[in-house]
Amino acid sequence: MKYSPCIDQCTSDGSHCQGCGRSHQEIADTKKLVKSIVEFVQQQQYDNPEDFVAKIGKSVLKKLAKAAEENAG
Repeated sequence: MKYSPCIDQCTSDGSHCQGCGRSHQEIADTKKLVKSIVEFVQQQQYDNPEDFVAKIGKSVLKKLAKAAEENAG
C-alpha cells in the first residue's frame, strides 16, 4: 500500500476518506501519533524541533530497512 497524504478534501462517510483514500482509522491513528510527538517535543522544550523530527524520520526509515533485510533473509 502506498501512503497518500491529505489533500484538504476530507470526507467522513464510508470507511475511507474520498479525498486521500486513507481509512478513517489510519487517519485517526496518525493524528494520535502526531499529537504524541508534539507533546513530547513540548515537554522537552526543544529549541530546534525540526532537527528532532528530521532525526525521527531518518531513524524510522533505517529501522524499516533493517526489518526488510531481516524478513528477506
